[in-house]
Amino acid sequence: MRFDDIVPLPYAGSPMDMVALQASARPQDSHIKQMRRVGQVPAIIYGNKADNILIHCEEVSLKKAYTKAGESTLVELDLGEKKLPVLFHAVDFDPVSDRMIHVDFYAVDMKKKVTAEVHIRFEGESPAVKEHGAILVTALHEVEVECLPVDLPHDLAIDIAGLKEFRDTLTVANIIVPKGVKILTPAESVIAIAQQPREEEKVEEVVAPVADGTAVPAADGAAPASAEATAGKPAADAKKDEGKKEKK
Repeated sequence: MRFDDIVPLPYAGSPMDMVALQASARPQDSHIKQMRRVGQVPAIIYGNKADNILIHCEEVSLKKAYTKAGESTLVELDLGEKKLPVLFHAVDFDPVSDRMIHVDFYAVDMKKKVTAEVHIRFEGESPAVKEHGAILVTALHEVEVECLPVDLPHDLAIDIAGLKEFRDTLTVANIIVPKGVKILTPAESVIAIAQQPREEEKVEEVVAPVADGTAVPAADGAAPASAEATAGKPAADAKKDEGKKEKK
């Protein structure tokens, strides 16, 4: 399909409900490396029974749009005289510079349901964490949903106030689901746990008894003295003194 043959899809949503992004057509034989050197990112549009459409976007604008939209918010792709509702489907990053090097956009039909991964947003306050010092352990950060593109949520909220005691858990069933949205991730999947913190191991101090019945700490690294050895020491010293007197 040629760029000029793109037919904009009708949708009921307002442009204010979408993230705006400008794009331009690029020829099949375009020089990708040169394009990236001048701050342009190659991209492709597919889906909705259309042939692949090659485009490119300005890198800074593209990054801002992706940060705001993620992969679950509609993007209104401005192609000049035409506008197209799309979703970020796949983003490739350079492993060294972490810059965007390629993007796949999915053109949606606003009348057909789509599936997408939606981020989980934690809200509220957990009594287990606040009052008992529990550690909030999160096991799941996204769930898969199905809905019409216009109903696609940017994120889904879950209230952690339900975590009241140690080992309390929240599952997908606890997510607040907006109207028109169906969660495909199993309802029993664990999202968060109020985990009891590990107690620090207490090092017991070793004490050694002495003749008068009191106890003193043993020196670090030294074995504690026995009662017999401690009690017998003065008697042995006395015998040595008597021997010295006899010799004199």
